[in-house]
Amino acid sequence: MPQLQQNRRPAAQPVPAHRKITVLGATGSVGTNTLDLLASDKESFSICALTGGGNAALLAAQAQQFRPDFVALADADGYETLKDALAGTGIACGAGENAVMEAAAMAADVTVAAISGFAGLKPALAAIEQGNILALANKESLVCAGAYMTVAAQKAGCDILPVDSEHNAIFQVLDSKTPESVKRLILTASGGPFLRKSRAEITDVTPAEAVAHPNWSMGAKISVDSATMMNKALEVIEAHYLFNVPQEKIDVLMHPQSIVHSMVEYIDGSILAQLGASDMRTPIAYALAWPERMTTTGESLDLTKPQNLEFLPPDVARFPALALVREVLQAGGAMPTVFNSANEVAVAAFLDGAIGFTAIESLVSAAVENAAGRIPSPENLDDIFAVDQEIRAFTRERIAQMPKTRL
Repeated sequence: MPQLQQNRRPAAQPVPAHRKITVLGATGSVGTNTLDLLASDKESFSICALTGGGNAALLAAQAQQFRPDFVALADADGYETLKDALAGTGIACGAGENAVMEAAAMAADVTVAAISGFAGLKPALAAIEQGNILALANKESLVCAGAYMTVAAQKAGCDILPVDSEHNAIFQVLDSKTPESVKRLILTASGGPFLRKSRAEITDVTPAEAVAHPNWSMGAKISVDSATMMNKALEVIEAHYLFNVPQEKIDVLMHPQSIVHSMVEYIDGSILAQLGASDMRTPIAYALAWPERMTTTGESLDLTKPQNLEFLPPDVARFPALALVREVLQAGGAMPTVFNSANEVAVAAFLDGAIGFTAIESLVSAAVENAAGRIPSPENLDDIFAVDQEIRAFTRERIAQMPKTRL
């Protein structure tokens, strides 16, 4: 399996002084932060294409500001709104899955893959096959199709650069020349809004409480994942594929301050860490400018101020996803897809007020238990999509059988 560790070498292709960028998921949190960075350095960057989900007005405003060649809205119902807003600008536009795929397949120096969830898999693969550098913010793609994506990237000569703050931190401090000297990767986790609450105290929390992350400004889905620690569980799988490291060499530490974004421990006892403010623009900037660096528009970490760097072992009784993910990685095959697909459906149901907070974990656990030993390992991309659809249907059926909850 190809190793991202090797990406610390100079890029396979010469990196131009002026880079053309495509942003998939431009209207989301990572997308808007990416555009904020690009707006600060228009001499070094220009936009090839932008895609958004259903916010036609915001996507149109972004297009008018950055003047890409093409913009695509995933929601086909918003096409007329987008077209009318861009009338007379000369900017081509489209809507629906085919339009998003067209944008993803455009030649670019860097494609930022920030479409949330399993929906981001096909566009990310289209960018890989084009040979673009892939700045990957969509962890679900690697969780569900890690082996497939890494092989595809190797064939296309595509470098996959992590945008998640934790994996980006590891990427920055990992010694690629002597991987045998790495003892373990340490992913840090803030613990979200419920770190110091008991299981009993989080049973009846509301979606508004779950998305109120104490350190980071993120979308609703990833904020809920942070509150359940499902996000960190998914990141364990992501790290396994990104860095070609067995799961027993990937640890999680609770770090409520979100100052140390992750660490690498070496066999001589040295631990190298990447520190920074809780600002997604830092890892995004590293991926955009790699193998160089660029000035960001965020605040720097002020080390002259008192810093309480607290580290705690994870409580798997409070956050059972951290234990379940070990079983999932041990089983391999289709199980990471099962894990992710059930979680996406459960989180959507929680945000809709249809289920309670702790039901998310029970639904994911039920899906994993149901699939274990029954669903064969996917042999191709079609198999992965079939597993995803089956598990979504299973989870929705379980939700329909649960007592109705309105939060």
